[in-house]
Amino acid sequence: MDKIFEQLDGLLDRYEELEELMSDPEVISDTKRYLALSKEEGGMRDVVAAYKKYKQVLSDIKESEEVLRESKDEDMEALAKEDLDDLQKQKADLEDKIKVLMLPKDPNDDKNIIMEIRGAAGGDEASLFAGDLLNMYMHYAERQGWKAEIIDSTPTEVGGYKEVVVMITGDNVYSKLKYENGAHRVQRVPVTESAGRVHTSTATVGVMPEYDEVDLKIDPKDIRTDVYRSSGAGGQHVNKTSSAVRMTHIPTGIVVSMQDERSQQENRARALQILRSRVYDYYESENQEKYDQTRKNAIGTGDRSERIRTYNYPQNRVTDHRIGLTLNKLDRIMNGDLDEIIDALIVHDQAQKMESLNV
Repeated sequence: MDKIFEQLDGLLDRYEELEELMSDPEVISDTKRYLALSKEEGGMRDVVAAYKKYKQVLSDIKESEEVLRESKDEDMEALAKEDLDDLQKQKADLEDKIKVLMLPKDPNDDKNIIMEIRGAAGGDEASLFAGDLLNMYMHYAERQGWKAEIIDSTPTEVGGYKEVVVMITGDNVYSKLKYENGAHRVQRVPVTESAGRVHTSTATVGVMPEYDEVDLKIDPKDIRTDVYRSSGAGGQHVNKTSSAVRMTHIPTGIVVSMQDERSQQENRARALQILRSRVYDYYESENQEKYDQTRKNAIGTGDRSERIRTYNYPQNRVTDHRIGLTLNKLDRIMNGDLDEIIDALIVHDQAQKMESLNV
């Protein structure tokens, strides 16, 4: 813990400096600077509070030990021993908490996300499962107090989705849903199966942080934009106006089409939003490949071809293959009760990071 304490002392000094700066009228009047300092202060608040409490516990331990050394009163000694046992437990708990808080943070954790769900192997059943996954994430978002909005979709005739794109906004969305990247497998009897046989199908989930122009600058010259008439439902509006937009990022070949909104301007904004996240995801995936060569993460690379979880309906069972977690409550999980799985993934990820840092 010695190296961590050296960092914590510096962190505490910086935190106190931030508090002074944020009470300075000149800084308060500079909105941009104040917001930047406020964000920095917010990111340090939990670890500073834990460290201050830790220092107080160390002081209390020292005091209790002095009582034990100097007191000749049996009642006082018994009380001091009881206090010391409790304080030593607090010390150990705080050390573990501080270690976790001091782990390198993913800079994307506080971002909103764009989630893409696609039916993969299994035809109609895969598209139906894609719809079930969408409902699961929508319910989970509601439980978290987030907002979930479908921004693009390709429905199938059987009631599922060939592809559906949803934006989820709220506090620290990416920090929890980033672990959902990958291939999800379902085992169940399809509604179209007359013989009652269990089939296996898959759907893929892609989770991308939402980036704005400040986070990722795309040269306008690298984007080709085509407009065309929308297809599908929409009445006279669809037939008379070219409101649909197709954007192509020339360097990567990534294409985004958007026709769900009522105006070309709205479709342009939505398409650029998704394009920016897909382009960033593309470049991040390239970096991830290099990163994974030097450090293997038991949570997995997040590659969408990697099977991460199986949903077994006949046995009401869900298994996350990355951490070997099996829960016999598929019905609750499909209704958005994902906390136990996601919390386990977060803890496991933290443990892997601590092991790699040898702290």
